[in-house]
Amino acid sequence: MEAATVSQGGKRPGRGRARLVPLLFLAPALIFLVVWIIYPTGWTIVRSFFDRDGGDFVAFDNYKDIFTTDTLQTAIKNNVIWVAVVPALVTAIGLIFAVLTERIRWSTAFKTAVFMPMAISLFAAGVIWRVMDEKDPSMGTINATLKVVDDTFGSGGALTTAQPSSPQLTGSTTSGFVLRKPVRAGGTAVLGLTAIPPADMPADARQALQPRPEAGAITGTVWRDFRPGGGRPGVVERGELGLPGVTVELRDPGGGVKASTTSDATGAFSFGDVGSGEFRVAIGSQTFSAPFEGVSWLGEKLITPAVMIAYIWVWAGFAMVIIAAGLSSISREVLEAARTDGATEWQVFRRVTVPMLAPVLSVVFITMIINVLKVFDIILSVAPQSSQDDANVIALAMWRTSFGGINDFGLGSAIAVFLFLLVIPVLALNIRRFKREEN
Repeated sequence: MEAATVSQGGKRPGRGRARLVPLLFLAPALIFLVVWIIYPTGWTIVRSFFDRDGGDFVAFDNYKDIFTTDTLQTAIKNNVIWVAVVPALVTAIGLIFAVLTERIRWSTAFKTAVFMPMAISLFAAGVIWRVMDEKDPSMGTINATLKVVDDTFGSGGALTTAQPSSPQLTGSTTSGFVLRKPVRAGGTAVLGLTAIPPADMPADARQALQPRPEAGAITGTVWRDFRPGGGRPGVVERGELGLPGVTVELRDPGGGVKASTTSDATGAFSFGDVGSGEFRVAIGSQTFSAPFEGVSWLGEKLITPAVMIAYIWVWAGFAMVIIAAGLSSISREVLEAARTDGATEWQVFRRVTVPMLAPVLSVVFITMIINVLKVFDIILSVAPQSSQDDANVIALAMWRTSFGGINDFGLGSAIAVFLFLLVIPVLALNIRRFKREEN
């Protein structure tokens, strides 16, 4: 019976059909693999040896340009910084979050909040951080927060700029304004200022008052010498507001500061028991300070750290979830045994938890290295055009060279091949790790 089922060629009927069926199922995937991966990869490698237009063979000139062009050197340097900083920080932050969420009651809400940035694209996340990093404190969230801190704890002056309202005062905002006429005990000093922006006027300013002489003391008033409809310079009039918080100094004839005080809501100040002799009354230069204008996060010096922070914000949730899953599989008996033996929480974390999480941590770390080497869209959305050269990375340089207006497809292909070669060792390491875990 068995011999009857064998054909004259010595093969069983239907064996070819049995081989054909799997090929039919694999054919769509193979077609897409060839069309979308193998062919483009091969053509990119070939194209990298030709010039901008693809007409002339230039050998390795494009690869030489990668290491000699300033913008591309900056891209390589930035990628090195990214690889050295971001994967380690993401893994460390994810580990800390994963451990902490085991000890808080609202861990679900915390995990949701941290993981939420993963629900949006990197480009959208970049747009969010582009707005947050704006230099103007009235627009950028980060600088608005810093301004609140600066206003609360800073030692800024009461005004930003001003000018003397009469020739009785001389000086500048950098050195202070000094009253020309010396003053003795029992005398008064009127310090009128003008050219003060309306926004600089303190909210608690009150009607300025003409100073009254006091025996043994020097009294005075510092005020905004301006009244709508006109007025007399150097004279305190109705409708003119005092300047509170102004630093007023009492200087000796040599210019040394003998005493200092600050004006009240009406601009009044007083120096008691000054003794004999003549003194000069002056407005200290510390009265004038520029307002907090914001940190230039999107400038050339801070743009790379700013983009890194945005990227870490997105991926910290991914690392937390993966590490938390590995942490939940650790035997609690091992941890309790370590605590029973007298280990502190830090020792348990460092000598037990972290070593047992080593395979999971390596997964997160290697994954982040691969992602960092390909980082592109978040830089494009965060960095303004003026600082993109300073925030440049290899993937962004490849896109800008090929499609960003330069249209040098030869050099762009060489950059793509260079990036591909950088990713291969990390992929090989990842595959080797998978094989080791299977065995």
